[in-house]
Amino acid sequence: MFKRYLSLDVGDVRIGVAKSDIMGMIATPLEVIDRRKTKAVMRVKELCEEHNTKSIVIGIPKSLDGTEKRQAEKVREFMEKLNKKIDGLEFIEIDERLSTVSADKMLQNNGVKGAINKRKTVDQVAAAIILQTYLDMKR
Repeated sequence: MFKRYLSLDVGDVRIGVAKSDIMGMIATPLEVIDRRKTKAVMRVKELCEEHNTKSIVIGIPKSLDGTEKRQAEKVREFMEKLNKKIDGLEFIEIDERLSTVSADKMLQNNGVKGAINKRKTVDQVAAAIILQTYLDMKR
């Protein structure tokens, strides 16, 4: 059975979003939700409907020693809000250690210059890295 996934890289200001292909093999950056300008829970709900998914892979921030950071609690609070708005939503937690660092390096290596351009892109690329990690693990 084929299954499409969304992935979230939840931050205080922005949420990076990525999606999988219908086969559940390839992750692609989708968008960045600016939490200051958009009702993030409603936007994620719209994306779930638009991409016909009930499964969200979500990055849980951890320290290099594997302990969870304070942000992990905030991510779980956001998951609870989503769970109240979207019936039957499945959450798959993935260690997101260094996903933003990897995304930043990837963008730098691909010639994306300037802090504004990187900020607009790095979160959705980090979400794609989180999702691709999960997709590769489940194969």
